[in-house]
Amino acid sequence: MFPDFKDFNSRIRIPGGFRLSLPPTRRVWKTASGKAEFIPFKGLTEDSEIVAADVLKLTTIRSHDQYNTTIYGLDDRYRGIFVRRDVLFVNEADLASRKLDHGDVVDVETALASGIPLRLVGLTAVAYDIAPGSVATYYPEANALVPLSYHDTQSGTPSYKSVPARISSSGRAAKQRTTPVERSRQKLT
Repeated sequence: MFPDFKDFNSRIRIPGGFRLSLPPTRRVWKTASGKAEFIPFKGLTEDSEIVAADVLKLTTIRSHDQYNTTIYGLDDRYRGIFVRRDVLFVNEADLASRKLDHGDVVDVETALASGIPLRLVGLTAVAYDIAPGSVATYYPEANALVPLSYHDTQSGTPSYKSVPARISSSGRAAKQRTTPVERSRQKLT
């Protein structure tokens, strides 16, 4: 028997359960340095890098109310987004360097080596604590930005986490949003 599972049946009935003691969760690393050690391997940067001041790395993400491609609701309590999915998460410094503000309506355009841009228009920029040089938007809405040819050559996995992209002001006004209660009232009248 594993010591971590001693008295499992009685411990599992305690409200809140119990935590398995794993060295990394206590920040204990069984290495010569006593620190976490990462060994990069060939192939991590297979995609050709596009180096330009205006190019950002786009990643696609799922919301709290989503499982794979099934969207159960329009709320993302993880990120404080409610009743919508048409947003682009952007680092505040990246917004400022492009003369954009939180709440501006923006367009996203790929900057792929093929030179053929793909566009997603009318997203609302959300200033968010994301790494500088990175932007994120919801999957599957952003699928249009990832061509079928943009994938890992060995696994065939689409590159949904590393798409070079540019953002710009859409020139459109922000869409008026309503809450679910307001929408239901609109339907009734």
